[in-house]
Amino acid sequence: MLRIGTPRRTHHCTCGKTGVQKRSADESKQLNQAELSKTAMADARLNAPAALRNRDLILEILRAYLPPQGLVLEIASGSGQHCIRFGEGLPHHVIQPSDPNREARASINAWIAESGAANVHQALAIDAAEDVWPRKTADAILCINMIHIAPWRAACGLFAGGAKLLPSGAPLYLYGPFKRDGRHIAPSNEAFDASLRHENPEWGVRDLEAVVALATSCGFEAPKIIEMPANNLSLVFHREK
Repeated sequence: MLRIGTPRRTHHCTCGKTGVQKRSADESKQLNQAELSKTAMADARLNAPAALRNRDLILEILRAYLPPQGLVLEIASGSGQHCIRFGEGLPHHVIQPSDPNREARASINAWIAESGAANVHQALAIDAAEDVWPRKTADAILCINMIHIAPWRAACGLFAGGAKLLPSGAPLYLYGPFKRDGRHIAPSNEAFDASLRHENPEWGVRDLEAVVALATSCGFEAPKIIEMPANNLSLVFHREK
């Protein structure tokens, strides 16, 4: 595994944790029932059409930015269809999926069993909003389509947790829709944002500048920004050296 021994700077993330958390990220980060459905087979696998559409495009970016080998922790793995593809496409890496939702973890593990991928571990129960994660180290972190369907504290926890786990220079990859300069980049994103906020006022398409400010406050460098299909962005942050 890639390990870089440069001492880390001390940072204080700018997302406060005041007040009682009314809904856990497990409750709030639902499995987007508009897109997830049981497979035709009578098993635990869920099917996320969006994951099938974007996973090869994301894989190409991961190949460019991940270290040559090591453990890749995926936060909010959902159905599990990303992690098994990444396991196939990144044979020199170990993929560690996770999700706070029990049904999602069952789906992830079922897809792993069906794929026979030897380098994809069983799913962990990780709630990004929690202070303590069961995994203590990682060489890279992935988070795909999570921060807009979870409370802002989940984004805060993602970067705070990543700062604890990742060595100096390691990447944290984020994918999803974002606003830029306070504006939506497409009418479809604006409509999607409205539907999310109607479902849960704590959800919504995030401001790119706010996400970058949060990341830098936690000890990450400004991201590489890559435009993706369907009005999404890939953000590749690196832990400060």
